[in-house]
Amino acid sequence: MADDVKIAPSWKNHLDGEFKKDYFRQLIDFVRTEYKTQTVYPPGSEIFRAFDCANFEDVLVVIIGQDPYHGAGQANGLCFSVRDGVTFPPSLRNIFKEIQNDLGKPIPSSGDLERWAKQGVLLLNATLTVRASAAGSHQNKGWEQFTDAVIKTISANKSNVVFLLWGAYAQKKGEIIDRTKHLVLMSAHPSPFSADRGFFGNRHFSKTNEYLKSKGLKEIDW
Repeated sequence: MADDVKIAPSWKNHLDGEFKKDYFRQLIDFVRTEYKTQTVYPPGSEIFRAFDCANFEDVLVVIIGQDPYHGAGQANGLCFSVRDGVTFPPSLRNIFKEIQNDLGKPIPSSGDLERWAKQGVLLLNATLTVRASAAGSHQNKGWEQFTDAVIKTISANKSNVVFLLWGAYAQKKGEIIDRTKHLVLMSAHPSPFSADRGFFGNRHFSKTNEYLKSKGLKEIDW
């Protein structure tokens, strides 16, 4: 089963044991059936895109999302990200607004965050797949256990990573992070329902770069 998982080699080396566990075998069986019988996002080739774009050794920042977008043509395997040409979902628009206010950068024309991922930002959803028009439909099937293992692996085997935890869900998931080795920044979620309650003005993007610079690491061009 581990040999069936198409994930970047740098990650496979760290997660190979996870792929051999019973829960993961059951998860893959469930996901395969869903892709055969339902409309599921993102496309199968992009399930592990977050890992393909940012090698384990290169990870500087981790942003934790919850579910992939469940609308047609939106999800592309990176949390909060959409394909080129797709209208920005409200949370993504608010992220860009905060970057504009924090760093003075104009709102970009593309919502594809691969440009962040290529710099070492792991854009990790807690659940890596979702059924069309059915938010949360692939929760509690095993993905959360897998992404917890990813976070634990980063926490244990790296130092000086910045974790951005937006909203209660991400903050709970981030309780396993070793705060003596890493910087954890928390705020409200960028959703329109909560952005005014602490996401706007959190300055997480400049704070991330200040921390990375202080550790002699490369800053992110947000």
